[in-house]
Amino acid sequence: MTENTREIMLGSELFIKLSGAMDGNVELMEKLFGVTVKQLDGGVKVSGDKDNVDRCCELIELLAELARQGQQITKVVVSRCADMITSGEAGEITDLFKEAVAVTARGKKIYCKTLNQRDYCRAIKKNTLTFAVGPAGTGKTYLAVALAVAAFRRGEVDRIILTRPAIEAGEKLGFLPGDLQMKVDPYLRPLYDALEELFGVDNYTALIEKGIIEIAPLAYMRGRTLSRAFIILDEAQNTTEEQMKMFLTRMGEGSKVVVTGDITQIDLPLGGKSGLKQAIKILADIDGIAVCRLTDKDVVRHELVQKIIKAYDNAR
Repeated sequence: MTENTREIMLGSELFIKLSGAMDGNVELMEKLFGVTVKQLDGGVKVSGDKDNVDRCCELIELLAELARQGQQITKVVVSRCADMITSGEAGEITDLFKEAVAVTARGKKIYCKTLNQRDYCRAIKKNTLTFAVGPAGTGKTYLAVALAVAAFRRGEVDRIILTRPAIEAGEKLGFLPGDLQMKVDPYLRPLYDALEELFGVDNYTALIEKGIIEIAPLAYMRGRTLSRAFIILDEAQNTTEEQMKMFLTRMGEGSKVVVTGDITQIDLPLGGKSGLKQAIKILADIDGIAVCRLTDKDVVRHELVQKIIKAYDNAR
């Protein structure tokens, strides 16, 4: 095999952004493509098999463009971009950062980080009811909350309602101190965190007090009609079939509903059937309803989360 070499001019400052802590990103590129990457004065030199060198150079140029757009280059980003280059989807990556999903209270723009996330957000905007199924860390809930905040700011909805079933994941609610609200607060904490980041703590608190934002256990939804609201049901894999039907029939005029869950992490009592699995099966072909599936490749948390998910999937 003849070794090929290519050089890319980046500039030392840009290379530092791409290389990662302790040159971890560079080591990952070398491992992914079986090449050698060395820093030059103002650039990098990539050596190895021609096809692998070409792919690695394409990755470096893509990461450089993302860094110029202000994106932080982590190992997760490197792996995700490498996968997209291998699958021929690299040309669409930079499009992800052309339009923000929402803006936080501190002015940080929220972007989709994978093509599946982009398709998920597009589905929410297009459809009245969207189901999102995927493992932890794929942004299912956070992106839904971000879109809810954006819709509220545009005046498209009057309220944001977030709910999830208070199902115990190996722990007993009865042993937690306080009343019911205090007992279920830990289950709703991820929703609080997302809203506080997007609205700011003071605005979030004021909206809660006015009833414009409502976060409550699923049981509180019974008997209500929810109009002109952006409604998110999180951890929906832990709804029963009856609960899911109850929830979906709360939808009123001008509302948008997003249902998220991970069907590999069902915590229902033995023999209980997941309402999320049933709903996806019987509702997927109805106009105005979308089903989006996210995978381990869409995980945007720590790189180990992606590896853990893959390991569990392989062990089944």
